[in-house]
Amino acid sequence: MIYNESKNFLDEILPEDFDLVNEIKKLKKEKNAIILGHFYQRPEVQEISDFIGDSLALSQMAEKTQADIIIFAGVTFMAETAKILNPTKKVIIPDLEAGCSLSDSCPAKEFSKFLENYPDHTVITYINSSTDIKTMSDIICTSSNAVKIVESLPKEEKIVFAPDKNLGSYIEKLTERKMVLWDGACHVHKQFSLPKIIELKNENQDAKTVAHPECQSEILIISDFIGSTNALLDYVTKSENEKFIVVTESGILHKMKQQNPKKIFIPAPPEDSTCACNDCSFMKLITLKKIYLSLKYEQPEIIIDETVRKQALKPIKRMLEI
Repeated sequence: MIYNESKNFLDEILPEDFDLVNEIKKLKKEKNAIILGHFYQRPEVQEISDFIGDSLALSQMAEKTQADIIIFAGVTFMAETAKILNPTKKVIIPDLEAGCSLSDSCPAKEFSKFLENYPDHTVITYINSSTDIKTMSDIICTSSNAVKIVESLPKEEKIVFAPDKNLGSYIEKLTERKMVLWDGACHVHKQFSLPKIIELKNENQDAKTVAHPECQSEILIISDFIGSTNALLDYVTKSENEKFIVVTESGILHKMKQQNPKKIFIPAPPEDSTCACNDCSFMKLITLKKIYLSLKYEQPEIIIDETVRKQALKPIKRMLEI
C-alpha cells in the first residue's frame, strides 16, 4: 500500500481560539469533501461526520457518495476499502497510525501459506482485513451480513473464514456450517472480562446485555442480544427495556445515548484494567485537529495499485451484490 504523506503536517500549531468545527465545515464545502465516521470514534468526531455507521454501512456510503474527497474517520482498512470502491476519488485518513489489531492478526504472507492447505475452499474474509488479504478472498463480509453470505453458498461448499475466529465460531453455530477458521481476534472484544460482566449483571438485574459477535463465546452465551454495531444500536432503540450492559467498543454509547436519552447504558469493562470501559486506542487516534489538517493538506492519501485494487474489488462487489 502506498500513502502520500508529509510526515510533519500533523505537528502544525493552531491558534488557541481556532474554531476547528467551523473551519472543517468551510473546507468540506470548498473541496466537495465528505467525512465518513465509525460508531467507535470520539463523540466530537462523530458530530462533525456527514455519515456515521458500521463497516457495512460505511462501505455502502463510500460507494454512493458524489464527493470528490472522502475523509475517513475510522481505521486504515476502512479507508482502503473506500479507495477500492472509489478509484477516482481522493481518500484520506487523518492518522496513518489508526490501524486495526484484528487486521494485523492476519499477515498476508502467513495467510497465503495457510490457504495453500485449502485449495478447494471458498475464502470468506471479514471486512476488517488488509487490501492484500482481500485480494486472496472470494467474498468479503461484515458482522452485519456474514450469516447471510455463508448461507448463500451451497451446504456442501467448503469454506475458509478469516480473520476473526470468534465471529467465525458464532457464524458456525448460527448456520450449522463447519468452516476452517483463521486464528485472529480484535484486542478490544477479546479483552472483555466475563467475571466483571457477570458482576455487572448481578448488580443490574433489570439490564439487558448486548454484545458484538467478535466477543469470546462465553460472553456471547450470557448475552441477551448479539449483533453488529448497527444491530446493537437498533436493538437498544427499539427495546422497551430501560437499561443495557453494552459489550463492545465504548464509542457506540454516544449514539445510543443520543438516540435514547432516557435509557441507561453501562459499558462492559476489560479484564486487565481498572477502567470502566473498553476503548480501541486506534479509533481514538482520530481528532478534530487531525481531520482539519488532513483535509487542508489532502493527506495522508491512500493510493492503491490498479491491478491490486481490481483484485480486491471483486470479493467486495460479491458482498454488496448479496
